[in-house]
Amino acid sequence: MSKELIETFYTAFAALDADKMSSCYHDRLSFSDPVFPQLNAQQTKGMWSMLTERAKNDLEVTYHSVIADHERGACIWEATYPFSKTKRHVHNIIHASMRFEDGKIIEHRDHFSFWRWSSMALGTPGKLMGWSPFLKSKVRGMAMKSLKEYLSKV
Repeated sequence: MSKELIETFYTAFAALDADKMSSCYHDRLSFSDPVFPQLNAQQTKGMWSMLTERAKNDLEVTYHSVIADHERGACIWEATYPFSKTKRHVHNIIHASMRFEDGKIIEHRDHFSFWRWSSMALGTPGKLMGWSPFLKSKVRGMAMKSLKEYLSKV
């Protein structure tokens, strides 16, 4: 069941179906990744909705190496897209880990190299400063501002 849940989530993501993705999440979900370090269920669902809505057909999502039991699961997923602010090509490789409760994802953690991502998304500034807490904080702040603005309109 849990392996199928992960497959349902990422198949929906590849189809840019944020509603289907959201249906895989528990109401008490917590999410984190290097850009959005602490999101609750509402924020997470909004994040995926915002990202898939803005992606149009420019986002390609694939996944593989799915493993799961009834409590935990993991996979590797890849996203290829032009970064919205710079239009630079990004191919991000993400390691996802999840915990399940009541047949839903209650905890979702995505791990990727922020330096590698910022090098692709931001170019030279990302290559030079992608390791720094300053740049990570700035990107996080801009991402949260964008999410809050999006959530205020839906």
